Amino acid sequence: MAFEPPQRLERALGEPPGSAQDAQWLERLPRLAQEAAARRGVAVLRAQAPGGRSSLVLLVAYPDGTPAVLKLAPPSAGPALEQAALAHWGGFGAVRLLDTRHDDGALLLERLQPEVSLRSLPETKAVLEAAGTIRRLWVAPAPGHPFESVADRTARQALAMAEADETAQPLVRVALAIREELTALPGEEFLLHGNFRQGKVLAGTRAPWLTVGPEPLVGERAYDLARLVRDRLEDQVASSAGAAGARRRVNRLADSLELDRDRLRGWTLFRAVESGTRALAAGRRRDAELLLEFAGWL
Repeated sequence: MAFEPPQRLERALGEPPGSAQDAQWLERLPRLAQEAAARRGVAVLRAQAPGGRSSLVLLVAYPDGTPAVLKLAPPSAGPALEQAALAHWGGFGAVRLLDTRHDDGALLLERLQPEVSLRSLPETKAVLEAAGTIRRLWVAPAPGHPFESVADRTARQALAMAEADETAQPLVRVALAIREELTALPGEEFLLHGNFRQGKVLAGTRAPWLTVGPEPLVGERAYDLARLVRDRLEDQVASSAGAAGARRRVNRLADSLELDRDRLRGWTLFRAVESGTRALAAGRRRDAELLLEFAGWL
């Protein structure tokens, strides 16, 4: 089956800093996908539309008609790490791996319902289901695991943030100071999703809701919950609640999962500023403005 890589994926891989390795991967993607499907004995039906910013997802089927999904991600996305995390979770709270025999950067996964995520639910219900889902993922990593730590990942991010546009520097300085405080002493070591939000939790058949698309690392749970706090950001910014509403959201989520409010607020601010500075660097000014406004409320 011939297909073109999703435009969203092409645009995302074209954003700075970009990499020559990812660009080469994108050129070879149609052939890589066909080869990966053949190795696993599945037939490609079609590419999932509209497609993602970080991977190609193909709807496939076994010869007996059993549905599955074949996911291919660029080298920079660390597909081997995603596979290791999904294998460790073993389908508990997360999409299930169906085949681990091949080391080609492709993942064969159970078929979920991509058009039905937690974002399709009313906000209060979505947050409740998200909290129940992420709680299942927080387990101890295996001995000798390959995942980086929260401290290491955020140290790399901090270097890039320091080079951000001057207009963002006041918030950057606050975010970096908070990060130093939060990472000053050794803390929890849980396996974390790394990019958990409502859109990453899809409806399934063997379980009502299962998470997909981890960017796994190990560290404290408050870091993992921080991305969820700013879900439906445009709605939050447009509401009359403003800063008070954002702080209430932090407190409710922290209390629901028995986490420290101040640490969750700190990581939420850091992650919002980090995402905002990346958006600025990529020329996505509207996204950056929303993120930095939200961070300023915290």
